Amino acid sequence: MAVHHSAPKYAANEGVIDALSESISIWVVDAQEKHGEIIFIVQRDAIEDVLRTLRDDHKYQQLMEIAGADYPDRPERFEVVYMLLSLTKNHRIIVKCSTDEATPVPTVTTLWPNAGWLEREVFDMYGVTFAGNKDLRRILTDYGFEGHPFRKDFPMTGYTELRYSEEEKRVVYEPVELPQDMRTFDFLSPWEGSDYVLPGDEKADGAPDVDKPKVTETPADTGAGKQAEENAEEGTDAVPPDMVEVEIERDEKGGGA
Repeated sequence: MAVHHSAPKYAANEGVIDALSESISIWVVDAQEKHGEIIFIVQRDAIEDVLRTLRDDHKYQQLMEIAGADYPDRPERFEVVYMLLSLTKNHRIIVKCSTDEATPVPTVTTLWPNAGWLEREVFDMYGVTFAGNKDLRRILTDYGFEGHPFRKDFPMTGYTELRYSEEEKRVVYEPVELPQDMRTFDFLSPWEGSDYVLPGDEKADGAPDVDKPKVTETPADTGAGKQAEENAEEGTDAVPPDMVEVEIERDEKGGGA
């Protein structure tokens, strides 16, 4: 028996921007459909009001994710991205707002409890703060970690590294040790080549002459011939060994002896 659900298998984006904009138009900076997604860019201070309206009036019940993005060239370099899902419409939308390093974004933990962990992740990775989040701690890096790894100006290497110490039962910081005794850095593209000879290359007589392919002019060049065949047969049996016949007795029931 077929089971019919109230949610459609697929909800089209047609008319969604116009329908939602009627409720949140006073806060909307831009609205567009891109890559099959409905995207609203709204004012930062109104993000809680916008998401509450979408949840209560337009049935986008679930907050699926909060993500961050960094655009260092913009005056407000960070984007906070909220992804909402409507279970009754089977439809998703994206809401964005922007901020800088010093201006906090209003928390939405008042709307969805899971926003607490998601906001902590954005704070940890990008340094974006959320006003009203009562537990804004690091969630992926160590508590003593300095900096925010997903910022595009975050250094890729440093002078210290961390590890868990079994002796001290905690995370400890130590100077970075990079043994380079057996390594040589020329910082050249592998396509450009290097000035020194790599181990093993000294055996070569230069680059191969690709215009003059190597061929075998006579059978002697390959090691084949009548004499080679005779030498190969010396000390070997040219025929298989004699076969021995074995009689197998069977009992009355047809089984083996």
